[in-house]
Amino acid sequence: MPRNAPLVIGHRGASGYRPEHSRSAYELALAMGVDAVEPDVVATSDGILVVRHENEISGTTDVADHPEFADRKTTKRVDGQPLTGWFTEDFTWDELATLRVRERLPEVRASSASFDRAQPILRLTDVLDIVRDGAAEHGREIGVVLEIKHATYFDSIGIDLAGLIARDLRAAGWADGELPLIIESFESTILAKLRTAGIAASYVYLIEAKGRPYDLLVAHGKQALTYPATVEPAGLDGLVGLVDGISVNKRMLLSVPNSIVADAHQRGLQVFTWTCRPENAFLSPEYRGAGGREAYGDYEGEWRAIARTGVDGVFVDHPDLGVGFFRG
Repeated sequence: MPRNAPLVIGHRGASGYRPEHSRSAYELALAMGVDAVEPDVVATSDGILVVRHENEISGTTDVADHPEFADRKTTKRVDGQPLTGWFTEDFTWDELATLRVRERLPEVRASSASFDRAQPILRLTDVLDIVRDGAAEHGREIGVVLEIKHATYFDSIGIDLAGLIARDLRAAGWADGELPLIIESFESTILAKLRTAGIAASYVYLIEAKGRPYDLLVAHGKQALTYPATVEPAGLDGLVGLVDGISVNKRMLLSVPNSIVADAHQRGLQVFTWTCRPENAFLSPEYRGAGGREAYGDYEGEWRAIARTGVDGVFVDHPDLGVGFFRG
């Protein structure tokens, strides 16, 4: 059954206030009252899962300032797209541990950028421990929404993310259902692998506003179902029994009319959406206000439209605003 108020999930921690995926971002999100936090995971060359939004890390770390790693800069195709930079899979964990994190959007979030280069990269096991300890400290249940990035790509270079994730979740005590865990990915095949491996979690399929999932594109070419077709009634029918819910780009819920949430609920699927942010840079045009990209627009108007759909969970960069609005 849908909740009266949606789950409020700290997107990469409190990433509106601190560099994303940093210890302080997660600790601040927990202190601000989130129901869960969302780490993204990628892998190192020696099989350690690290928490980064992408495997290309030049935008969120100081790797470019390390002359000893200058020769690691390269160009690769990730999910079919060319990318130039430094990639986690070309480093050992010990090497990545020497880097420090920085704000990805300093022109929008200058305050967050003031915390640049103060904190190291985290491993998935670090975040799991932070959440477990934070739940005890704050006296409430707090969950983890684990997003798996680029599984098909990593598999193509011989790194089995499913196996690594199962290993770390079991070692940290997050695999048996005692702690609230959601696992999500834009690729349904790795969700199926982890479910088959017996990891007790809710499984959520991430849905973009356009395009096709890379795993299905590799397997089926242009015959692969598009993301928009996946949230049509026939597409949702195909997800029943395979996943527990979907998580859609907020643009899909803001396009009027749509019946995505109602159609999914009819089939017993939960619906999450991403990402609720207050700055003009991220709001739909009709909700933008005066000032630059960094100024807050009419975010409450946009969030009200999202809440009216009956969505079950929202990802927020500013947990205090999200908790205040969606639980208000």
